[in-house]
Amino acid sequence: MFQTSDKYNYYVYIITNKTRTVLYIGFTKNLKERLNYHQNPEANSKAFTARYKYYYLLYWEHYSDVQAAINRETQLKKWSREKKENLIRQNNPEFRFFNDEI
Repeated sequence: MFQTSDKYNYYVYIITNKTRTVLYIGFTKNLKERLNYHQNPEANSKAFTARYKYYYLLYWEHYSDVQAAINRETQLKKWSREKKENLIRQNNPEFRFFNDEI
């Protein structure tokens, strides 16, 4: 699931806060760079993730087709929290933070 050898890389990811109380779903072309942005937002950033300190990576999916990634992000955002947690649990049963592994 976590291989990225294709020419084009797009990611759908789920991050949370330190206490894992909220899940945030996003889309990016560069997962490492996006995680860095979430962890180090611009000064006085009003971004949702910056305000609530959502930058702990729980889950991600890799795509080589941009439209497939956008469609998946849209799909996941419509899911219930329970369904999202079950998806995460399939690959990350302990809800570990993967930030240092990217």
